Amino acid sequence: MKVIHLNTYEGNGGAGRACLRLSDALNASGADSSVMVYYQFKESAKAVAFSKSPFQKARAVFNILSERYMSKGLVKALKTPFSIQWFGRSIAKHPALKEADLIHLHWINHGFLRPKDLAALEELDKPIVWTFHDSNAFTGGCHVRYSCENFHNQCGFCPLLKISGRNDISHQNWLRKRKGYQNLGFHIVAPSKWMANSIKFSSLMGARDVAVIPNTIETAVFKPYVKAEAKKLLKIAPEKFVLMSGFMPSKNDKHKGTSYLIDALNDLAGRPGIDKENIELLIFGNKENAEMPEFPFKTTFLGTISNDIHLAKCYSASDAFITPSLEDNLPNTVMESLACATPVVAFKTGGIPDMVEHLVNGYLADYESAEDLATGMEWLYHEESAAEIQKQARLTILKNFSEEVIAEKHMVLYQSLINLHPR
Repeated sequence: MKVIHLNTYEGNGGAGRACLRLSDALNASGADSSVMVYYQFKESAKAVAFSKSPFQKARAVFNILSERYMSKGLVKALKTPFSIQWFGRSIAKHPALKEADLIHLHWINHGFLRPKDLAALEELDKPIVWTFHDSNAFTGGCHVRYSCENFHNQCGFCPLLKISGRNDISHQNWLRKRKGYQNLGFHIVAPSKWMANSIKFSSLMGARDVAVIPNTIETAVFKPYVKAEAKKLLKIAPEKFVLMSGFMPSKNDKHKGTSYLIDALNDLAGRPGIDKENIELLIFGNKENAEMPEFPFKTTFLGTISNDIHLAKCYSASDAFITPSLEDNLPNTVMESLACATPVVAFKTGGIPDMVEHLVNGYLADYESAEDLATGMEWLYHEESAAEIQKQARLTILKNFSEEVIAEKHMVLYQSLINLHPR
């Protein structure tokens, strides 16, 4: 079975990582799986780029930048991603796609595939699978919906746009997508139950077949290390209670909920029975040119971690991973943390409840409640059966998200679509 995965970038962002992980898992299970991307920042053996020549690379850069900056110019300063999808290229005549048994789409924004470019894939007469890593495929442009339900109809009156109305950019995008999708047969994969339920209410996708298949993770890389040794590696005393979180670019970044993290940490620091001197905070991610918040605990900034083994040791050094995200499909960081036997404290939102079981392998806080987020941290701080909770975190991943489990689910889906496809 020859499968080609399509993604805008190689390994960048959650969708890029998920795409590569799935391809590796499929190859380990006996499939012939490869990844093709619109643009590579550097050549690697993991993927092949459509944009190879200097001219193709220049055109790709132009499309990517035009898409990103024109989209930003149309929306309010709300820090919510929005794509206009006015720029792209057709790939339907590429020889590698013609040779494939099945094509698997992932994240195709930033100047890669417009609705009309997707429609052209029907010429290939191949089964097509599309994993929705965010909501953009079935909205008029936004990637994160929050409480907006305009996608139930035909979008329009978009709360993100500077100029909003019945026939605004979001409605025009919706119409272009409807035209592009109407003659294209594809099967949707939703990585979370939350995403699958969202699709059911979509005016663009509600009638499509949807399979709920989670992303996977490298369980031999993201694995538990001895906690005391991992803390020693980071020069942290073994008795310290360590909290870890990813760094968000701005306190105003609504999508990632940074303000709730700061409020929760301040709440925790003031609670009776909490020794501030016994708690340390680890923050990973790019903090350059970012607005730096004040944290109430001793804080170590780990920077961007590109080595997965080192990242796994950082997770293992932590007693809890905190993610204040307000909307996430199936965040890689939550899966990575649990794979390293580190419990997760998060809001009950998106696909996070598919991974975190309340009071079993982590804590699901009430939505947008910084106080309850702090309660989750406090629970783990005082919990005497921490070792059992850590064990359950790892078992959750091995049972439900391992490479073998997820590859098999995809292979069954692929084969059923190939069997149904006329030859």
